[in-house]
Amino acid sequence: MPPVSTAVLAERGFFPKIDLETLRHIGSRLQGHPNMNDTPGVDMSTGSLGQGVSAAVGMALSSKTFGPEYRVYALLGDGEIEEGQVWEAAMFAGNHALDNLCVIVDNNGLQIDGTIEEVNSAQPIAGKFRAFGFHVVEVADGSDFDQLRAAFAEARATKGVPTCIVARTVKGKGVSFMEGQVGWHGKAPNDEEFAIAMAELGREG
Repeated sequence: MPPVSTAVLAERGFFPKIDLETLRHIGSRLQGHPNMNDTPGVDMSTGSLGQGVSAAVGMALSSKTFGPEYRVYALLGDGEIEEGQVWEAAMFAGNHALDNLCVIVDNNGLQIDGTIEEVNSAQPIAGKFRAFGFHVVEVADGSDFDQLRAAFAEARATKGVPTCIVARTVKGKGVSFMEGQVGWHGKAPNDEEFAIAMAELGREG
């Protein structure tokens, strides 16, 4: 389970913040993959890549079919979309005109084993989602809140088809020794690295 997800859940009061110190420890309720039976605030257990967007499509369809209508958002990595399950979900979303669904692709060009070009590139990402019936919004700088705000507004205003936002990002943005480095995919910084990272992020504002 990503540290940012557990931090948000703790901030929202689902469990005490002190529990964050047990993330991914043996016996902790905060494991690497979300477990709805153990972790308060988690509604669905997941593991394999692609499961999140598949569940999101089901949620969007449920909203359309049974109401009340709400919007569903799913965040995908550009390495994750190499999974066939993603495209089955995209095909279904396009065919059923799920305009309450917004898929965001974090396009940083890196995945756990290297660059997406070296492993199994899914480019052209925007073209593929268009082919599956999505309205596509391409964001040149995924770290620019104004660009993101405009993209989400466009997604909300789009009717009749689902939307995919393809956001170009930089892995490790704002931390000099992490930027663009695939090795930080799942590694935690040591105390010295953490201090440097926080100082650099503080200077970024």
